[in-house]
Amino acid sequence: MTRYTGQSRMLVAVDCIIFGFDGEALKLLLIKRGFEPQKNKWSLMGGFVQPSESFESAAARVLNKLTGLEGVYMEQLFAFGEPDRDPVERTISITYFALIDINQYKLQLNDEYHAEWISLDKLPSLIFDHTDMVRMAQEKLRYKAAIHPILFELLPLKFTIPQLQLLYEAVYDVTFDKRNFSRKVLSTGLLIKQKDKDRLSSKRGAFYFKLDKRKYNAKFNAFLNFVTDPGNLR
Repeated sequence: MTRYTGQSRMLVAVDCIIFGFDGEALKLLLIKRGFEPQKNKWSLMGGFVQPSESFESAAARVLNKLTGLEGVYMEQLFAFGEPDRDPVERTISITYFALIDINQYKLQLNDEYHAEWISLDKLPSLIFDHTDMVRMAQEKLRYKAAIHPILFELLPLKFTIPQLQLLYEAVYDVTFDKRNFSRKVLSTGLLIKQKDKDRLSSKRGAFYFKLDKRKYNAKFNAFLNFVTDPGNLR
């Protein structure tokens, strides 16, 4: 097979930035790196792209290996390619961020990697440039959530308006007015009110809602400008 001459080899990897929400805090799924350099340090879950794989299929494989999940919300973020980002060998990393429901899938985590959910406000030091990856993913998540209702991917099948508000407040690190938040959310027409209530959070209880999947797919722009001017969130 003909090869390009006079060119240096570069490795290509994928790193997955996996977000979850436990009902109170936005969290990140981290692992302990199992080999040198920086063995036993906190790291994102990643791996090298195989010759027969696309970037997306490699990221899906890495995500499935750690969580056992398939078909979750995942989006390509950025290519990190500083020459010295990996001290061993020139490696380009294609990053993806994923959104999963912690409560539904926390028992499926692969014990081999000693994975833990860690709050973003208590993020430890990470290997290489992984902290930069996480910060960029947070900015992208805020921007996307201001335009599209992607944060529902972090919630269980049934949820309350207060739980949804806590999620948005965790993502944006702000406090929203309860009445205005409820009014704006319900005005989208994306929610289906249930008959039962969550009675653990208050005496009166809050009604559960479900996401109307058909409207979710048909009206994916329903949350446009829901939080603020998305242009200021990039």
